[in-house]
Amino acid sequence: MTGEARLSLLDGFALACAEGTVDVPRTLQRLLAFLGLRGRASRAHAIGVLWPESDEQRALGSLRTALWRLHQLGAPVVAAQGETLRLHDWVRVDVDDLVLSAKTAAVGDEPPDVLDLRMGGLRELLPGWFDDWVLIERERLRQLYLHTMERLAANELRQGKYGEAVESTLAAMRAEPLRETPHRLLLEIHLAEGNYSEALNTYHSYRVLLRRELGVGPSPEMQRLLHEADRADYLPSAG
Repeated sequence: MTGEARLSLLDGFALACAEGTVDVPRTLQRLLAFLGLRGRASRAHAIGVLWPESDEQRALGSLRTALWRLHQLGAPVVAAQGETLRLHDWVRVDVDDLVLSAKTAAVGDEPPDVLDLRMGGLRELLPGWFDDWVLIERERLRQLYLHTMERLAANELRQGKYGEAVESTLAAMRAEPLRETPHRLLLEIHLAEGNYSEALNTYHSYRVLLRRELGVGPSPEMQRLLHEADRADYLPSAG
């Protein structure tokens, strides 16, 4: 393998290089995915996570075999430096792109892949994998995506970019329909635009959804937004 390689973990595992896609067996996928998510790890930590039911010597043997098999596959993407394991610098990981987008949005800038984030929606980390370390990372990335889209929407709302704000809000809403934050943002966007009937519809639709699914109502904060508009004579009573 020469040049840049790309390790994809979102929506499924894939390893690609200039020569094409590498067919990596599942047992080796776990090592690459673990390093792709952790960045680097000691041999002791890696074997404890990946081969928890094996004794230390057997697990170390399994690790050595995995590294050897990766070389045999033409995929020498793991750098082993003493007790430390990591992916080579020329291996790009798609999860890192999502994290970078989140950091960009956190400082108020628009990520370069904002359209992909909006239109592509929430992408699941390694679907069908149920290792504890995968489940934890999957939830972390889900929350990261939601907060990124909500932060983008809030920034766009402040800048008066209402159309973009709606798109970012709807992306978060599609990812987690019961989450209040995007519904509250959508209500704020409608109010900022002067679309008061749409704001009222947003509130009532979310209230019905919560009652049906969870048996609760919107938060006092969301109710306050609507009631403030009522007091300003913008809207009829929310009921």
